[in-house]
Amino acid sequence: MPTNDFDLEHFLPYRISLLANTISQGIASHYRDEHGITATEWRVLAVLGRFPGSTASRLAQRTAMDKVAIHRAIKSLLARRLIERKTDRKDRRRRRLFIAAPLGRAVFDAIVPRARAFESELRSALGPEQTRTFLAAIEKLQQKAAELKNA
Repeated sequence: MPTNDFDLEHFLPYRISLLANTISQGIASHYRDEHGITATEWRVLAVLGRFPGSTASRLAQRTAMDKVAIHRAIKSLLARRLIERKTDRKDRRRRRLFIAAPLGRAVFDAIVPRARAFESELRSALGPEQTRTFLAAIEKLQQKAAELKNA
């Protein structure tokens, strides 16, 4: 197959990447300006809000982000006292992370409604049926991408 006719603008991985970056930049401006939080830091907080006690490795898995970026975000959030690290009672080598009260909880609680409103605005571009179809397609693509990654 010739490579000189490669149409990047219609290449699915590129389109998905552009969409993800555009969405991330759109929402990131809110929490960056209001709370000084980066996109990676927000993802760490969001995962800890849903899965308190996650380890750094688990955060990297759940966000599909580079471990170095996750560790930088954790270091920054720890320094700002937005998260805290606790030693696991069952395995003293393991360190679990939690949103810290009251600072971290206040930031998380302030960002979540804005994130939900942003999502609602995005969803308004699609009707309910298109949204269901889109979410099902995302799930299938995620599964296939994971298969191809491990192949």
